[in-house]
Amino acid sequence: MKSKSVREMSALERKQHSLQAKTFRGMLMNCIFLGLGLLITGLGLYSYSLTKQYISHAFNMTRVAAQSANRGTDTALLASSIMGKYRSLTDEQRELIGTDEYRAFYEDEQSSEMYDILIHMLPQYCRSEEIADLYIGMYDEGTRSLVYIADPDTVDRRYPGDWEPIADKELNRFLNWDGKGMLYDIDNTEAYGWMCTVGYPVHDPDGNVAYFVLADLTIDNIWAGMKVYVIQITVVLLAVMAIMLFRILNRIKKTLVTPLNQIADAAEAYTADKKNGVRETDHFSKLNIRTGDEIEDLYLTMADMEKDMTGYIDNLASVTAEKERISTELSVATRIQAAMLPHIFPAFPDRPEFDIYATMDPAKEVGGDFYDYFLIDNDHLCMVMADVSGKGVPAALFMMASKIILANYAKMGKSPAEILTITNDAICANNKEEMFVTVWIGILEISTGKLIASNAGHEYPVLKQGDAFEIYKDRHGMVIGYEAGMTYTDYEIQLKPGDKIFLYTDGVPEATDHDENLFGMDRMIQALNKTPDAIPEQILKHVRKSVDEFVNEAEQFDDLTMLCFEYRSPSRS
Repeated sequence: MKSKSVREMSALERKQHSLQAKTFRGMLMNCIFLGLGLLITGLGLYSYSLTKQYISHAFNMTRVAAQSANRGTDTALLASSIMGKYRSLTDEQRELIGTDEYRAFYEDEQSSEMYDILIHMLPQYCRSEEIADLYIGMYDEGTRSLVYIADPDTVDRRYPGDWEPIADKELNRFLNWDGKGMLYDIDNTEAYGWMCTVGYPVHDPDGNVAYFVLADLTIDNIWAGMKVYVIQITVVLLAVMAIMLFRILNRIKKTLVTPLNQIADAAEAYTADKKNGVRETDHFSKLNIRTGDEIEDLYLTMADMEKDMTGYIDNLASVTAEKERISTELSVATRIQAAMLPHIFPAFPDRPEFDIYATMDPAKEVGGDFYDYFLIDNDHLCMVMADVSGKGVPAALFMMASKIILANYAKMGKSPAEILTITNDAICANNKEEMFVTVWIGILEISTGKLIASNAGHEYPVLKQGDAFEIYKDRHGMVIGYEAGMTYTDYEIQLKPGDKIFLYTDGVPEATDHDENLFGMDRMIQALNKTPDAIPEQILKHVRKSVDEFVNEAEQFDDLTMLCFEYRSPSRS
């Protein structure tokens, strides 16, 4: 769909399509994306830092609790007793977890004084809201499980010997800890969702891990700690973006939008003045834009353009008038050139002995090709086909001079070779532009059919003496205008009733299509032989149609000139 011009737009449409509106939308989107990027990046960094902080706090807590448990009670003995019974149970017995029968296996440990001390000691260290549970447990590599030793949780307490399956990643990390850094694992569990387990191992006198003091951190607790940060950072980012957006838009409006609108208004006023015939204007020079950048350069350029445009318009009017004058003169020249060539057909209606027809289509307004035919006397007909070097007006002037000289010498009773020789000397005597012309000339004795011809560098004639047209390869002489003193040779053709001769310039075989293919001599002969018995006029029209179909819509680069002559019996009427 065609877009509207500025004049066709309403005020609202102009505002929507304005640079300021587009800049605002673009800046707003960029600020939103920038803000989201900063928020996500900040949130990620903050969550990472906060998580590390919680893990560090939990790790320190488990380490302190482990030291207290190791000093205050013989926790390692309790853990060894529970793990011994756990490993002695069968798989079917372990599946009884949570039942009274299963808890009866660990009744002695649960009723022991050491267990009671741990249950009351551990809650004293678990005073952080971020920590969901602080307990003692041991990992069993054989069953890939975590076995609880003491869990003081009042909501979801796990009793001695209770167990739960553990991922291999957590099991290997805790059992193979090298003592460097903090010991923790984050995993997505079925029971609690995302959970971070932090622990500290306690070793027995032999150096083996006896148990772990463990603390659980839930992601919900971490998110709860981030809520305030998210709100604060969002408010700050919105405020900063609003200030940035306001300042940038105000700057753009002052240094870009307003000056461009002033230049656009000046251009519209300038156009209106020129349409109304106002010659002198100063719409741009009075704007006084001082931005110190390309906008100011544009304003200065437009001001200079406005000053120079008046002169340009005057020159354009003068050039247009001169072009129209030249076009008119070329049109007159075209008509004059066409009038100089024989153009009335039938050419000799009172002479039944022969028929002749010719056409000339110049590539430009005027051309350099020409043909001619005229009676020298009652029994001799002269025919000429010629092609001047170059195109346009120079070729047309040279063509007219050559035509007149050839005709004058032909009417003096000279032979074709003598006519070419004298014409060549006359043209070479005053040919500073070094132009030349190819000429085929023939003089027919009408009563006998004897044709005397001579060729000065022109295309081969095509003869029909029988059923078909064929190329007649005559002897060529040098082109007319190349060098004075050249001589030419006559040759004779005996024509019989029904014979035809076809003359042409190189514009016919060298006609070119869009793919740079030439029409060529073969196609020309084929076109002639499609209707070899037709009258000369029909033959030329058929050849021209074949050329037009071949080149299609390709531009005509050369003059296209043809002549066809048919010799008939004097007895025909």
